[in-house]
Amino acid sequence: MARILIVDDDARMREATRAILEEEGHLVIEASDGAEAVRLHLAERADAVVCDMFMPRQDGIETIRALRRDSPQLKIIAVSGGGSLGATDVLKVARLMGASEILSKPYSRAALVDAIARATSVSQPPV
Repeated sequence: MARILIVDDDARMREATRAILEEEGHLVIEASDGAEAVRLHLAERADAVVCDMFMPRQDGIETIRALRRDSPQLKIIAVSGGGSLGATDVLKVARLMGASEILSKPYSRAALVDAIARATSVSQPPV
């Protein structure tokens, strides 16, 4: 079990991601924007972060930079559905800024579970 911080301004996306991760046995913390995520991580120390790239107040790139300053080894999974840059472009930037994994929205349950497993080194049981 890992402590996972989900950062997304879309409440439905956070809820769906939370449900998947809790079913997998993880403890989940939620933030609706990057500034809140940084505060929560400082207080509760997540093992991994699932971070949307397009959010008000503090976007995903700024959030990754802030999290990396405090926790250089923190595993961050950047997620994006696009925006004006397109998902591929912003996710490439996120990878350059320190994201360990990247996922395009909408992502499948399997893709999320696999990314979390790689990020947290949690082995998956055989199917």
